[in-house]
Amino acid sequence: MNEAERARPDQAAQPESPSPLDQTAGAISDPVRRQILMLLLRDGPLPAGDIAERFAITRPAVSRHLRVLRQSGLLNAELVGRQRLYTLDPAPLAELITWLGRFARPTGWEHRFDALETEVYRTRRERRTAASHDVTGQESTA
Repeated sequence: MNEAERARPDQAAQPESPSPLDQTAGAISDPVRRQILMLLLRDGPLPAGDIAERFAITRPAVSRHLRVLRQSGLLNAELVGRQRLYTLDPAPLAELITWLGRFARPTGWEHRFDALETEVYRTRRERRTAASHDVTGQESTA
């Protein structure tokens, strides 16, 4: 054990908690959890039993998936009578979408606008070059 670990033994033993981005990415990494999210997106709020009956896995397994989604903030759970009603909360996905957006290549109109911008700059440069040649008394080629 080094001196830093001796000075703070409680921090050395505990792993660092994952960031909200890591929690969201981890939560959606499982196909069953993604299916649960799609189910709630399509059908709206549902009790755990209704969610569980749509999967070929055990109810305790579905319950664990719901807990992971709830802990990541993607689901809200409200106790209604004896049932826990789950609703989708897509807000945590915003940070993940922003992070993933940095890797997206421009498509469609974005790509066309980039090409148009390139042509505008090229035309301006050519006109400036032609104007400077005219001012110095040389013949313009444009």
